[in-house]
Amino acid sequence: MPRDRRAMATGRDAGSPVPLYHRVYVVLREQILEGAYGPGRALPSEHDLARQFQVSRVTVRRALEALEADGMVLRQRGRGTFAIPSKPVEPLRADLTGLLATLAAMGAGTSVELIRFEYVPASPLVAEALEIAPGATVQRAVRVRRVDGKPMSHLTTCVPEDLGRTFSRRDLARRPLLSLLERAGVHPSAADQTITATLADAAVAERLETQVGAALLSISRVVRDQSGRPVEFLRALYRPDVYAYRMTLSRDPNQPSVVWNAAG
Repeated sequence: MPRDRRAMATGRDAGSPVPLYHRVYVVLREQILEGAYGPGRALPSEHDLARQFQVSRVTVRRALEALEADGMVLRQRGRGTFAIPSKPVEPLRADLTGLLATLAAMGAGTSVELIRFEYVPASPLVAEALEIAPGATVQRAVRVRRVDGKPMSHLTTCVPEDLGRTFSRRDLARRPLLSLLERAGVHPSAADQTITATLADAAVAERLETQVGAALLSISRVVRDQSGRPVEFLRALYRPDVYAYRMTLSRDPNQPSVVWNAAG
C-alpha cells in the first residue's frame, strides 16, 4: 500500500512521530484561536476537511473529537461543527531584567506536584550547563505546576549536590526552588535562557493532560548566583494554551538600523 494511503488508513504518517489527526487538530485549533471561524459560522464538513488535509474522514473525526474535548467546538448532529468563543490566554508579562521576580511570583500563585526527587550522575548536557564534571552528582527534581487546577508546566531542575542537600523532598514540594536556594544563602542574580518549541512525549503528555505530540513551549534556563556560579539548570515545558511568554521591546533611536531592546 502506498505510504500516503497507509497513513490515511492508520491515522499516522510513518515518517513522523506525530499522529495525523493531531496535526489536523493543531491547524484547526490555531484557526479557531485566530478567529477564522466566528460565532455561528460552521467549520467545513468532515468530507471537506478530509479533502483539504488529504487525510481520511476517520482522522478528521478524531481531530474534531479532540477539539470538542478541549471545549473549543460544539458538534451538532445534522447541523455541523461550530467554534466556541474562548477567552484568550492571559500571557505572563516578563522581560529579561524582571525574570527572577516573575518566576518568584509564579511560584507563589500556583500549586506544584512533585513527581521525582533524586540524586543522579550529571549527564553531559547538565554538566556543561552547571559547569561541573560529567557524572558528578546532582539533585534532580521533576514537578508539574498548575494554575487554577489546570496543568501549566512540566519542570525538570538540576542543582549541584551541595546545594541540593540543603533542602528536602518535602521542602521542594512546598516552596519554590529559588526560595530554597536563597534560604541556603545562595542569591540568584542572573539567568541565561533559551526558548524554543518541542512536542510532548507520552510521559509529559499524561502529566500535562494533553495529547502525545502536542506542541509545547520549551525553555532551558541556567540560573547563576552573584559570583557567576551556575546554581540551577531548568528545562520547562509549557502548554501554550495556558502559558504565553511576552516581552516588551523598545527601539533604540541611536542605532542606524532597526534595533529592538528589551525594556527594563
